[in-house]
Amino acid sequence: MSIIRSSLAAVALAFALPATAQDVIRIGAPLPITGPLSPEAIKQQRGYDLWAETANKAGGVRVGNRRMRVEIVYVDYQSNTPRAVQAAERLITQDKVNFLFSPFGSGAAKAASTVSEKYQVPTIAATASSAQVYDQGYKFLFGTFTPNDTLTEPLADIVKSRAPGVQRVAVLARNDLFPLAIAQEMEKSAKARGMRVVYSEKYAIGTLDHASALTQIKAQAPHWIFATGYTNDLVLMRKQMADLKIEAPLVTMVAAPAYQEFIDSAGKGAENITSAAWWHPAVRYKGTDIFGTTEAYVQAFKAKYKADPDYAEASASAAGAVLQMAIEQAGTIDRQKVRDTLANLNVTTFWGVVKFGPTGQITSLEPPVFQIQGSKPVVIHPPQVKQGELRLGVQ
Repeated sequence: MSIIRSSLAAVALAFALPATAQDVIRIGAPLPITGPLSPEAIKQQRGYDLWAETANKAGGVRVGNRRMRVEIVYVDYQSNTPRAVQAAERLITQDKVNFLFSPFGSGAAKAASTVSEKYQVPTIAATASSAQVYDQGYKFLFGTFTPNDTLTEPLADIVKSRAPGVQRVAVLARNDLFPLAIAQEMEKSAKARGMRVVYSEKYAIGTLDHASALTQIKAQAPHWIFATGYTNDLVLMRKQMADLKIEAPLVTMVAAPAYQEFIDSAGKGAENITSAAWWHPAVRYKGTDIFGTTEAYVQAFKAKYKADPDYAEASASAAGAVLQMAIEQAGTIDRQKVRDTLANLNVTTFWGVVKFGPTGQITSLEPPVFQIQGSKPVVIHPPQVKQGELRLGVQ
């Protein structure tokens, strides 16, 4: 593992007095900066950095009658979950961070949460949606993603309504906590609407050839192919589907199609793929956080990175904004008091309404469902941000 300090923390604010250690809020962020999950890590880091930069430019986080700068301490756990746990412990015990952001994804977030709970460090998970992360009875873990069924239920409703002929469903899932969990929810959602799951298998982490599984799927002639995994997994899978001439009226992939990198890499193969995510730039919220409106956040992101933010980047920024709101409401960086404030938070942010349920998982959002149309994600649900209608592929 390697430690990387945010460049934001290395330079005092312009025209400000030099900061002492007591003037800094240190937040640990273990991320898979190298290894197969590195594309996802880059997104989280961009989101965290934008929040930290915005907070510091505004004078820092207000803590009682003073302002404190933000310093994010990154540790690369190399896409290895046991190392993520070690990184979390190191950040708390050696780097003396005040708070934590969870590692990427549900599996690593769940594993590392045992450490933050042990040391009673308030921790915000920006990319963990599986209920299994939050059912441990922990008090110091909070998540900005709603449960997985909040994605699969509206998706299945749309398909049932718009494409009643879809009856045969094939599911292929990465053997990892979140991809497996959402695949299981998809099966439940499909079966509850009278659809039949004709294929359901998982593939190993690091799989470099999906041809065997895809050939079996092709033999089942499904109307709907539902695949889960991360960016590298699903780009490869989509290309191999094209090579094998595998087609279906509906192809859904979670979670990579929300990322421009997937669309760019898959090219024409991305067209008409459906997916769901926890946020989209099309939503419109007027928040009381450091960013304010959704539009203001999107503009700030585009000014810094020359691209539209996706849900993973926005969630990372939201994690920082929410932590800032809790610290400012508590008027202290005392961990227990910040934890209690987070547990009782009920605020509107650029991300949406943030209210954490009894397990620490957010319960106040309605995630968008979208489809890639014309090389862009087009929101097809919910109605208040809808941009288009579901399109079916080959029938």
